[in-house]
Amino acid sequence: MLKMKKNVLKITAILGLTTVLLNSCGPNENAPLVYFPDMYFPVAYDPLMKAQDAYSDHENEIPAFVRNNGATGLSPVEGSVAQNKDGVFEEGKLPKNPDEYNAGYDASKAISASPLNPANAAKDIERGKMLFDHTCSACHGTGGDGQGPIVQSGAYSGVPNYADREITVGSVHYVLTNGRNAMGSYAGQLNPGDRWRVAMYVMSAFKKSAAPAPAAATAAPATTETTETKK
Repeated sequence: MLKMKKNVLKITAILGLTTVLLNSCGPNENAPLVYFPDMYFPVAYDPLMKAQDAYSDHENEIPAFVRNNGATGLSPVEGSVAQNKDGVFEEGKLPKNPDEYNAGYDASKAISASPLNPANAAKDIERGKMLFDHTCSACHGTGGDGQGPIVQSGAYSGVPNYADREITVGSVHYVLTNGRNAMGSYAGQLNPGDRWRVAMYVMSAFKKSAAPAPAAATAAPATTETTETKK
């Protein structure tokens, strides 16, 4: 009798364990509380569609997403550098070695005019001055003499005086794009059109005898943006 009771208990325990295991493998509408659901159920966001979480009724309450009907691809913040077909780094255009860089630099000296619309030259140079003062003057100085505050502090040296250099609007743009010597590329800080505007300002302000001429045969290909005339 005792042996029979033991067998019944064993069978009951086995059946109970089997039931628990089978239930644990199936869907459960009354799942336990999850403190960090997105750690367990990550959502693949599509920037142009409303985020859908198949495991939760939670609605995205972030104001920026609500304003965009739940879309996660938001507008760039003000001042963002455009990344377009004429963007910061054009594939296959950056020099891959010193020889290629030097050849490109020498060729850039033959470019005496920017590809921007010459009718907007005054506005382009005005914007170029603003960008130069904000981006370049810390080293080059507002007078283009290579005596910016960083140089005067003694933290940095070797910045050239534009008046002593043989440069063209094309070579200035080339250096802004690719860097030269200790100066790195500023393609990440200035979009293509603005790099031309800074180059135009440098030539206009510091190399007046070689100021950029209207776009002609020696101008760079017109692949960058132009300044629109504002009303």
